[in-house]
Amino acid sequence: MLGPGRSRPTDHEESAGQKHGLVGRVNRHPDASDKERSLRTYEYPKLGLSNLTVVEREMPRPEPWEVVVKFGAVSLNYRDLLFARGLYNSSPTFPAVPCSDGAGEVTAVGERVTRWKTGDRVCPIFMQGWVEGPLTPAKARSALGAGDLDGVLREYAAFHEQGLVQIPGHLSYEEAATLPCAAVTAWNALVHVGKLKAGDTVLTQGTGGVSIFAIQLAKLHGARVIATANSDEGLARVRELGADETIDYKTTPEWDQVVLSLTDGVGVDQVVEVGGAGTLARSLKATRVEGLVAMIGVLTGSSGVDLMDVVMKSIRLQGILVGSRQMFENMNRAIAVGQLRPVIDRTFSFTQVPEALEYLQRGSHFGKVVIQMGE
Repeated sequence: MLGPGRSRPTDHEESAGQKHGLVGRVNRHPDASDKERSLRTYEYPKLGLSNLTVVEREMPRPEPWEVVVKFGAVSLNYRDLLFARGLYNSSPTFPAVPCSDGAGEVTAVGERVTRWKTGDRVCPIFMQGWVEGPLTPAKARSALGAGDLDGVLREYAAFHEQGLVQIPGHLSYEEAATLPCAAVTAWNALVHVGKLKAGDTVLTQGTGGVSIFAIQLAKLHGARVIATANSDEGLARVRELGADETIDYKTTPEWDQVVLSLTDGVGVDQVVEVGGAGTLARSLKATRVEGLVAMIGVLTGSSGVDLMDVVMKSIRLQGILVGSRQMFENMNRAIAVGQLRPVIDRTFSFTQVPEALEYLQRGSHFGKVVIQMGE
């Protein structure tokens, strides 16, 4: 899910961006007179996980089209590690508030806001400028938490009213905070791009956030799921979530052949490809003629891809970069109807964010890692 790097918008760009859902203002640091109205936030003064620091900033005041959100929870993504390592944005603006995924309560609204009222439970969308329609370079540069627009790892933040969605009523803030990146990415791949329908067969890889959501959303649509994992525990847990067949990719490195066997030599309709170069070649072999491989992972490694598989099988190889507000809203309706509950591996407190990032870095999580913001 790599996105283009860019410095923070100019004043002119910010003014235009506010009309299309961008986070409105660069946060001001508090002076002595603002101490009673300050908030805690994490920020990077420069890249590197060891440089992540808690500071105080001025409490936001909503502009006419903005709302202020008090965050109840934030969830982590692999993207947060890439950013800290300097592998996501080539020209970030510092200080930078990290993380894109959060959920909270509206505590103040600007005088022209019509979509929200105080007390509403909301999530900011991943790309604040992508409300609907196709992705454009400008929309891609409006992502939260990677050195362009400040992210959500803070107690309060102001957003344009168009940059938020309502949380499904049955979800807690911790559960809802897992949705903006991983869940919307899986929805975009399977439903928006893949046009998933009952009876289709989907292949998922591993037990990270996108893959777990892909299993849940595929089953919500009546699809058959073949899931890979690398441990007996992981295999058992994806079966509990509804996976119909499972493969241990660690003990069965030629898992593509098993997939073909399970589909009578035909292959799957869709692959949610999160491994990147290390798994793409086998994903292509496991896909049916005119099937879809949704590219989400960009991990390094030698691909060994035979492009003849793409051509001879007329496979669609589609990059997926999260999704729009409209996709998020469509997904939330399905989540509400199906009473789907996100899978949270572990929660950490606001003061334990470095430990949470270290835990995510180990790669042993099943589902999502969440930060409880607390008081």
